[in-house]
Amino acid sequence: MSNSQQAGAVVVHGGAGASCDHEDGCVQAARRALAQLEVNGDALDAAIVAVTTLEDDGRFNAGSGSTLGLDGETIEMDASIMDTRGRLGAVACVRDVKNPVKLARAVADTPHVMLAGEGAQRFARTIGMPGGAPISERQRADHRQLMSELAGSVPAMPGIDNRLFDRFWNYKTPLQLPKSSACDTVGAVVRGPDGHFAVACSTGGSAPCLLGRVGDSPIIGSGFYAGPEGAIAATGIGEHIIRHLLARTVYGWIEDGMPLEQALQRGIDLFDKEVDIGLIAVTRTEAFALSNQGMPYSKMTQR
Repeated sequence: MSNSQQAGAVVVHGGAGASCDHEDGCVQAARRALAQLEVNGDALDAAIVAVTTLEDDGRFNAGSGSTLGLDGETIEMDASIMDTRGRLGAVACVRDVKNPVKLARAVADTPHVMLAGEGAQRFARTIGMPGGAPISERQRADHRQLMSELAGSVPAMPGIDNRLFDRFWNYKTPLQLPKSSACDTVGAVVRGPDGHFAVACSTGGSAPCLLGRVGDSPIIGSGFYAGPEGAIAATGIGEHIIRHLLARTVYGWIEDGMPLEQALQRGIDLFDKEVDIGLIAVTRTEAFALSNQGMPYSKMTQR
């Protein structure tokens, strides 16, 4: 890893298909990440600050804005961090945690790489992390809309028959069916002034999904990847992203010398147009964001 000084860079996204009216949240997250870079120059610390900002915002599908499960009560969240200093951590299906991305960072200091479910939640309590925010009216309204859509004939998740959620229902409460509201992540990629790279991701889950569903966000190489040539974060429908190991695949093209914008476009072109997909990335010389749908994002560099 090069130790030469260079301009730090940050790219933050709020989810493929999310409202671009929320781009101000991404701008604030990127500004806070740059400010953190000024403090200690650590790319991972900056990425975590950015994602924490979006988790606390309430408008994005992460942290306090996470999607309600089909039972209208359960929230299961995933998050991940990775950098080129060797730090790697993830959590999956974690409940009642205010900032899952901070929990993922804490996992990186344990003997493990990923913690899931009850174990992840107990770990959060052990290290003193606060519980999650109360469910908001916005989250409940999104859930009511989703249940209405599931009762219709149009797929709530592209390519998936709505009846499958009835067939494989695994929540404690009965299914009560009276446009998919979320399959998004939030994420940040950072190039530090010392040449190190980092990525952090967080998601409030998919809607609709079965209990215990894990998407791409905590799976290394699928929703996130960082290596000596850069850092990548993906957003969209995890079941599709995982099949392509999207983040690592795009990183491989960059590693082979492909220009960043071309590599991101090639990654997005792997998917049908009906599948929401977005990518953000930083390399030694570039920073870019691209999506086949509207995607709130912000890109900033140190002066």
